Amino acid sequence: MTTEVSLTRAFDAFSRLEKALGEVIVGQKDVTRRTLIALLSRGNVLLEGVPGLGKTLLVRTLSHSLGLPFSRIQFTPDLMPTDIIGTNIIRETGGDRRFEFSRGPLFANIVLADEINRATPKTQSALLEAMEERTITVAGTTYALAEPFIVLATQNPIEMEGTYPLPEAQLDRFMLKISVEYPSLDELVRITTLNTEVADIVFPAPVATAQDILDARSVVRDVPIAAGLREYVARLVLATHPGSAQAPAMVRDFVQYGASPRAAIAMIRAAKAHAFLCGEVHVRPSDIEAVFLPALNHRMILNFKGEAEGASSTTILRDVWQKVPVL
Repeated sequence: MTTEVSLTRAFDAFSRLEKALGEVIVGQKDVTRRTLIALLSRGNVLLEGVPGLGKTLLVRTLSHSLGLPFSRIQFTPDLMPTDIIGTNIIRETGGDRRFEFSRGPLFANIVLADEINRATPKTQSALLEAMEERTITVAGTTYALAEPFIVLATQNPIEMEGTYPLPEAQLDRFMLKISVEYPSLDELVRITTLNTEVADIVFPAPVATAQDILDARSVVRDVPIAAGLREYVARLVLATHPGSAQAPAMVRDFVQYGASPRAAIAMIRAAKAHAFLCGEVHVRPSDIEAVFLPALNHRMILNFKGEAEGASSTTILRDVWQKVPVL
């Protein structure tokens, strides 16, 4: 009975949250749902899209809907790691001097890393520990970050001047890479109406709490997945490696390195969250399909031939999906 009550409460909380986001974010239902999947799965998100598509608005609306501390970090070439994580400063009290840690903007529940690829790799790497271990270490002292914690980073796919490509270790820490697409005609009309007929955007009042998120994560972890589907995920990931016997010809021709074991973990966690949000009691192949591309498309490294011939990770992964059967 307790499990049923917890499941119902968790589902209701995320239904309210998804509805609240939809009242501010016009269209972009896939983007909204995938963001919630990452939040449910203790993952991080890389949002890719041209300026003006509502990436920042989505993150701000999420923080308002949860009533959690929100921090926006504008990544620039001169940004230093200490500007993000904080640093020890000297405090003088009653004639005594001592070091005191001044916390940076990374100490928040929801962190927007805006235009992350504009900062140097040294600064980008300052996020690695926080994204994976949910801790920050400064001068030998480790500080735990408050849960729930999620990094949502944005990057512009068309403006490459003055940017630094994210290293593979950084990309692998993002559970999902979500492409934010242009709105349809009707959605664009609604966007212009909402932004020209009212004085300012009205953000929703909190509809869920931090405890709701943590409770829902526990429920999602317990969503069952059949052994056959778990093996299917493993075969999909192995098929992205050019040296694997399961790799299709397109992978062997165009891919240098495939997805890591972290990708398989991400797919299973995300598939469980997708099943939960769809009201399902176990993971189905359709749940794996829903998260397959966003979980893997940033984890593929093309070889010289792939780069020269303009191959894309998305096209290669779609071929993998077609060639690897469920069984």
